[in-house]
Amino acid sequence: MSYLIGISTAVGVALLGAAGRFDRERGFYPTILMVVASYYLLFAAMGGGESTLWAEAGIMAVFVAIAISSMRRNLWIAVAGLAAHGVFDSFHAALPVDASAPAWWPTFCLAFDVTAAVYFACLLTFGRISPRA
Repeated sequence: MSYLIGISTAVGVALLGAAGRFDRERGFYPTILMVVASYYLLFAAMGGGESTLWAEAGIMAVFVAIAISSMRRNLWIAVAGLAAHGVFDSFHAALPVDASAPAWWPTFCLAFDVTAAVYFACLLTFGRISPRA
C-alpha cells in the first residue's frame, strides 16, 4: 500500500507542478531532491540521538550537493540523485543509525523518488526543460 501511495503522491506533485508551471523551472526537481533528503534528518531530530542527527545530516549533505551540482552542470544528475535516494531508502533501515522513521517510510519514499525521477527524465527527454544551464 505504501508503494501505491508513494507513486500517487509523486504523480500528484508532478501534476500540480505542471499545472502551476513550476516544472518548467530548472530548480523544481533539484529542490524536491533536497526536500526528500531532509526527511531522515527530521526523523532523527524527532527520535534519534545526536549521533544519528549528525549521520543523517551528512547523508543529506550528499544529496544536497547532488542537487546543487545538477543545477550547475546538467539536470540529469538530479534524475540520478532522485533515483539514488530511492535506492538509498530501500536499505536505510539496515544502516547502523536509528532515525525513527515510520516502518512504511522506506517503501513510500522509494516509490515517490523513483516515480519522480522517471517523470523528470521524461520532461528532459521530451525537451520540456533543457538539461544544461
